[in-house]
Amino acid sequence: MGSSFGGRLRQAREVHGLSAIDAARAAGISVAYLSKLERDAVKRPSPHVLHQLSEALSVPYADLMRLSGYRVPGEPSAKPSDTVGAALFADLTEDERDELIEYLAWYRARQRSRRGPLRRRQAVP
Repeated sequence: MGSSFGGRLRQAREVHGLSAIDAARAAGISVAYLSKLERDAVKRPSPHVLHQLSEALSVPYADLMRLSGYRVPGEPSAKPSDTVGAALFADLTEDERDELIEYLAWYRARQRSRRGPLRRRQAVP
């Protein structure tokens, strides 16, 4: 997954363990539109949609604005690679960053699957 808007959006959704249906519902958009966004078929989503996605995926709104090509007021122009986590992982290559994001998505899915059956058993009296 590259540094495109769609790739980053998909990564954020996967890291949070959300299906496309759940993410679209949370953002108040259609699954078809989310699919277009993740495939970079939409060149410039509206700031309103970006705000909804920001809330649904817990991604900073300013980062989504930058990745979509909007200029964020009060900030110097930034490249898309200067977004989420850049200060913490400034020396990572793009391949290393992608691997870490994939690992995090895998790890969180594994944690959820371990907790899932226990919660269901506890809920039944």
